[in-house]
Amino acid sequence: MVIVTTTVRRDVLTLPAAPLGPENPLPPLRPLREVHTLDERGREGLPRDMARQLGYEPLRGILPTRVLDGYGRERTDTAIDTLVIENDRLRATVLPGFGGRVHSLFHKPTGRELLYRNPVLQPAAFALNGAWFSGGIEWNIGATGHTTLSCAPLHAARVTAPDGGEMLRLWEWERLRDVPFQVDLWLPADSDFLHVGVRIRNPHEKAVPVYWWSNIAVPEKRRVIAPADEAWHFGYSGALRKVPVPETDGVDRTYPLRSEYAADYFYDVPDRARRWIAALDDDGHGLVQTSTDLLRGRKLFVWGSGRGGQRWQEWLTEPGNGGYAEIQAGLARTQLEHVRLDAESEFTWLESYGPLSAEPGPVHGGDWRAAREEVRARLAEALPRAAVEEAYDKWRPCADTEPGEVLATGSGWGALEVLRAAYKLPGTPFPESTLGPEQEPWLELLHSGAVPEPRRVAPPGPTLVARHWRDMLETAPARPVAEYHLGVAQWHAGDRAQAVRSWERGLELAPSRWPLLRCLAIADEDSGHIERAADRYAEAFDDLCQERRDDGVLWTSASAALGREAIAVLLAAGRQAAARDVWERLHPSTWAEGRFRLVEVRLLLAEGDRDAARAVFDEGFEVADLREGAEVLGELWRATTDEELPARYDYRMREASQE
Repeated sequence: MVIVTTTVRRDVLTLPAAPLGPENPLPPLRPLREVHTLDERGREGLPRDMARQLGYEPLRGILPTRVLDGYGRERTDTAIDTLVIENDRLRATVLPGFGGRVHSLFHKPTGRELLYRNPVLQPAAFALNGAWFSGGIEWNIGATGHTTLSCAPLHAARVTAPDGGEMLRLWEWERLRDVPFQVDLWLPADSDFLHVGVRIRNPHEKAVPVYWWSNIAVPEKRRVIAPADEAWHFGYSGALRKVPVPETDGVDRTYPLRSEYAADYFYDVPDRARRWIAALDDDGHGLVQTSTDLLRGRKLFVWGSGRGGQRWQEWLTEPGNGGYAEIQAGLARTQLEHVRLDAESEFTWLESYGPLSAEPGPVHGGDWRAAREEVRARLAEALPRAAVEEAYDKWRPCADTEPGEVLATGSGWGALEVLRAAYKLPGTPFPESTLGPEQEPWLELLHSGAVPEPRRVAPPGPTLVARHWRDMLETAPARPVAEYHLGVAQWHAGDRAQAVRSWERGLELAPSRWPLLRCLAIADEDSGHIERAADRYAEAFDDLCQERRDDGVLWTSASAALGREAIAVLLAAGRQAAARDVWERLHPSTWAEGRFRLVEVRLLLAEGDRDAARAVFDEGFEVADLREGAEVLGELWRATTDEELPARYDYRMREASQE
């Protein structure tokens, strides 16, 4: 038999994909609307360490990243760059341009795909900053929710593996928490298991909150087994409660389709138990994930069998493809927690992914202890706990190995931070060659102490908000663009009064007034001055219409983003005529977008025309950036009619009594 050594190669995958579209050019100043949150009452009675981590520096907003909401629902066959790591047993296909997602994990001897492999790439508004897609294995870093890197490119390169073969390294600078990280995919030559070494580094002189969950999509017609007798259940009503495993409320919830509504089950794995989770089909075949002990948490996410959950499943793929559930592994017991990473220190661990076959009788029998023991024993045979520890010990010295051939390039933000602070980060270089146009103004600020005024009229670029950049902005010459960026950074830091003063100073001399007026309008809205906010939004939109140079993508997206916000606030202030005026001045192509058909329904209802609003529903539309947990379609439907909500508009993720 010919033994195939491990190889790392480039390839191209063609998928029906909806283009991501442009970033939203407006800085995201409003509070993060994350569905996975608990109030103070919800923390009562929780373990002390869990309660502490639940309250440890939750994310206030997604700056310095921007919202990705410019995608639609029209998919065309698209060539997507991939990186493939394989031996004679496994083949892993990675998407470096989409967060390093493992799109496929194929077991050659059995011919089985071990993951839920989505046959389309359809963005949906599930990431913290918008665009995300389902399927495969995703690396979630940053804060509670899907990472802002879900649809972003990562750096990638070949690296020498611990056994002397080839390893694939992915790395980037995570901007929400301002930390670099790396993911090393290592597949020993004769192994059925893909090893994944992960490192998160804190190069700063103070502690930072970190978050990590590896999310693994598997077909939902599986039983999910983990070494736990209890779990923390989180539903979309916002409550966290301890429940027994496998049965909760008389139903075995380890089968995803036996739950009606979407829910999270965070398994309470005992401290000294081996960390693992498996998803097995009726014949006992499937995927198992295990890790070294630092990766403590294990979770099952289900969409459920209800109409809303199944609608979401259809929304994320194409008809006839079947649904999925997620098995996950994280640094904390739940995804509502953030973990402290001390100054100038790091977290490292190793995960392993591979096939598992167990006797279907005990796996699907009524004895939960027997099911767990069967899976534990088969895992111990396939990949002993000691083998995982040994693999980690072999990988750990390789984490600093400098990359070889560069296979993909991420952003230039890491290079900017390394230039600023002269960080030494062995194994994860951020070369100056990766700096691009978005970093240029900040490079100028770093070198000259001043923010350059733009050479041409255009929406302002992204703002950096970390303390060190805010300090530089405060000492920079008080030009309009510098005042704009300073205000954004101050707002993010919670210094609302100073932010308003900075924006007002910038407004006095700004040739382009609408970005500052929009910021001030949000400040007015935040402080309860809705009439003044409406005035400023109307003035901002007028200014943008006078300033925009063409009907290209940049100006059309800016008009759409500002118009959407302006209409909402004008309607809240009872100014239907002014809202209609904004609507009329949007680009005609914008009116046809599903998210603006939704705006049109709101506008028609505010004008008292229920029949016309109902007609929009009857014509049919799809809101491409509908948020996870959103119930707006049902609310607006009820405002137009007493009839039952049609299935096509039903995205409810909880019982009607909880809405």
